Amino acid sequence: MGTMRLYVGNISFKATEDDLRDLFSQAGEVGSVKLIKDAATGRLRGFGFVEMTSDEDGKKAITLFNGKQFMDRSIVVNEAKPQEKREGGGGGFRERRGPGGGGRGPRR
Repeated sequence: MGTMRLYVGNISFKATEDDLRDLFSQAGEVGSVKLIKDAATGRLRGFGFVEMTSDEDGKKAITLFNGKQFMDRSIVVNEAKPQEKREGGGGGFRERRGPGGGGRGPRR
């Protein structure tokens, strides 16, 4: 029995992680909640991730809350895509070293 990570979008900028935890706990046990902030301004970006402690609770949360009103916004809830797609995905760009090798050589 694994955990399920949910992507939650269109979240009100007034919402806190506790608000989301309270909402999602109606579907089952919440493992963690993370609201994503803009690195430059520190302001919320209107989406985040909720980890449910079981797949069952995760599916229930999607059914219950996707498209539902939460703090005057209709939130989007779906299963988060795994992040481990960094290797070999679109690759190949590293091999195309033209003359000059990227301009990092010593200046003359």
